[in-house]
Amino acid sequence: MKGHPEKTANLGRHKRNCTVCAHAKCAEIEADFVNWKSPALIAGEYGLADRMNVYRHARALGLFEKRGRNVRAALERIIEKAGEVDVNASAVVSAIQAYAKINAQGQWIERSEQVNLNELFERMTHEELNHYARDGILPAWFRQTVGVTLMHSQEGQNDD
Repeated sequence: MKGHPEKTANLGRHKRNCTVCAHAKCAEIEADFVNWKSPALIAGEYGLADRMNVYRHARALGLFEKRGRNVRAALERIIEKAGEVDVNASAVVSAIQAYAKINAQGQWIERSEQVNLNELFERMTHEELNHYARDGILPAWFRQTVGVTLMHSQEGQNDD
């Protein structure tokens, strides 16, 4: 549990008394837990007394750490269910944005890109600058560097 110091379990004692360890589908139970399936659902599906059996087993074997590194699996479940349940668009977009920022190791990676438009204009040739001033059209290399966002904003301006 968060906020409580983790007790190191005696694995021998745990394995002798654990209904999950003794279960024929122990590996599947562990995989479901690591992949963010609800412990209550796991207990019901595999005929365990209750979710606390799953939690005790996960704590003893360090599965919470594996589960924490597997946040992408939880977000994938949310994204996959978007068409099947009543969620608002904001929740789906937030899940997709979070998913895109988590790498395969479960680490949050903050990505940022900056484009200095002044530097790009300085790179333009005299002919490209004249063409832009006369027709309002940027060179293809400029548009590719800046990306789709700028192109869409220019298209909206040129439609007047």
